[in-house]
Amino acid sequence: MLTGWLLAAGVTLWWWRVSASTDWRQLLGCLALLLAGWVVLTGWRRSPEGRLQWDGQRWRWESVVYRSGTALEPPAVVLDVQFAILLRLNNQAGAVWWLWAERSALPIRWLDLRRAVHAPHRPTTLQDSAAAESALGELAATVEHPHSAPARHPR
Repeated sequence: MLTGWLLAAGVTLWWWRVSASTDWRQLLGCLALLLAGWVVLTGWRRSPEGRLQWDGQRWRWESVVYRSGTALEPPAVVLDVQFAILLRLNNQAGAVWWLWAERSALPIRWLDLRRAVHAPHRPTTLQDSAAAESALGELAATVEHPHSAPARHPR
């Protein structure tokens, strides 16, 4: 986010410099740039701090507020620019959180995160997850262990 704002600041300064004279458009551009900077800074300060976890079946968010973690629906990838991802997270209460994840935060796990958020997840909602977990539990109870039957070799 900061990179985008700095790029916009550079373009605005360049525009100001190459213009023959200063008029209301340059002033409006600078005002818009300052407003955008304030919005970015405010959003960054209010952004939640925590840890997004994927255990292979469920997504969870752990933070100071949610110490034991809260279940999430699979994150929606809103923007992926290879070195950063903007994710939309929904919890059980219906709250929506926006998460900006950057490769520089934990480079060794970056590709794991990207694979996990882009992989198709079934089921897609928390209610479906509970139903699927129940169905899988019932299915597991009725299926015998594959090594419990005598082995048959083709002749």
